[in-house]
Amino acid sequence: MSSKSGGAKKSAARGGITVKGDNRRARHDYDLLETFEAGIELVGSEVKSLRNTSVNLGESYAAMKGNELFLLNSNIPEYREANRFNHDPKRPRRLLLHRKQIDRLAAGVLREGLTIVPLKMFFNPRGRVKVDVALAKGRQMHDKRDNIKTRDWNREKARLLRDKG
Repeated sequence: MSSKSGGAKKSAARGGITVKGDNRRARHDYDLLETFEAGIELVGSEVKSLRNTSVNLGESYAAMKGNELFLLNSNIPEYREANRFNHDPKRPRRLLLHRKQIDRLAAGVLREGLTIVPLKMFFNPRGRVKVDVALAKGRQMHDKRDNIKTRDWNREKARLLRDKG
């Protein structure tokens, strides 16, 4: 689609997905158990801002309010051309999931003490904004060190096998 028709510009490298924000720290701080792709309820100026800039998911998290799931503390910068109709950059945004998925996330948080962490925000091939959220368990400092140690060893092992093989 062309940009004049309002459709999303397709990115051939990622199969039409345009990543606008990535929470790389979440993969370091948490053990990711289960991931979900959620829609997100945005206002017009937020979508326009996302098309121009990126989102900051570094300190954001998802929480239950009643029977709904909200993305809290994510920072979508203001759209400069929106003037007085602009949005609040850190407002809570409702995540759109199926009821069974919301119940699964709520059960993980309430019963098992897990956390719902956003991983990345992106435009899908249809031009809709989506958020990957994960049910995650926090890591202790020694778990992080062990993970780094095994990752480095696997990298070194692959390097040795490649050089000798």
